[in-house]
Amino acid sequence: MDSAAIDRFEDGRGRMASLAYRLLGSAADAEDAVQDTFLRWQAADRERIEVPEAWLTKVLTHLCLDRLRSAQARHERAVGDWLPEPLLEGDPMLGPADTFEQRESVSLAVLTLMERLSPVERAVYVLREAFSYSHAEIAGILDITESASQQHVHRARVRVAANRRRGEADPASARRVVEEFLAAATSGRTERLVALLTDDVTAVSDGAGLARRLLRYRTRERVASFVRAGFKPTAAKRRLAGGSPAFHIALVNGSPAVLAVIEDRVVGAVAFEVGDGKVASLRGIAAADRLARLSAAWRQHEPDAPVFHAW
Repeated sequence: MDSAAIDRFEDGRGRMASLAYRLLGSAADAEDAVQDTFLRWQAADRERIEVPEAWLTKVLTHLCLDRLRSAQARHERAVGDWLPEPLLEGDPMLGPADTFEQRESVSLAVLTLMERLSPVERAVYVLREAFSYSHAEIAGILDITESASQQHVHRARVRVAANRRRGEADPASARRVVEEFLAAATSGRTERLVALLTDDVTAVSDGAGLARRLLRYRTRERVASFVRAGFKPTAAKRRLAGGSPAFHIALVNGSPAVLAVIEDRVVGAVAFEVGDGKVASLRGIAAADRLARLSAAWRQHEPDAPVFHAW
């Protein structure tokens, strides 16, 4: 392959990775899809490709759809074993992020909600909301009609909006809520902890990567108990984590998160969804494969001082 063809592909690599991440919810799978697209580009008769960006987008999108439709993906997502892979603020896969719709499409909350969409609905929603493709362009990418594209995006918007409980929170205000929440969680102030949770709060955890299925909690009291137990120091947790972590607040997928860090390795993350001055949802992630990219980014990051050492 000549250098011009390689350069043309590399010029679009970041955009393709961002698209694939939104479609798949996994940075590792997104990178694999982009690499598979490169192999198709390498083998293609490029002289016959009139618009390379459109060709690459179509190939990548269909590769992602194949992954979403695979038996393994259907099984994992159906039984509730799946969580989006969190990404640290500044990760290029989080772009574009100029509009509310673009930022929302990469939030952990919306990536989870998109699991309720069919693969085609998900693709239309992402192409339209995050990348501003016209319905004519989407029809060409997905081999559907413009009318079908319009219907798919309408259904997707309705389904996402019906289950999306919070709008965009101011980052500084959201961080203050999380700081107050952590202070209550680590001080034994159970009453204050419960008061900082919305009435319909939910929490989900991968059980430190050990549970066969995701652990889910509802009601303020159960979520508060889950949080108190999670931050309670024990020798077993130190052995499992490989040491005593420092806890930092950072932005993950546009929302505040608490990261447990040992030396320069992220061993756990709790991502928060904040609305109206309260915590609306929490997602606890500790499986090493879901934290690999975030941990690598953390090593290049200049963090604030830890908010506390609990273990």
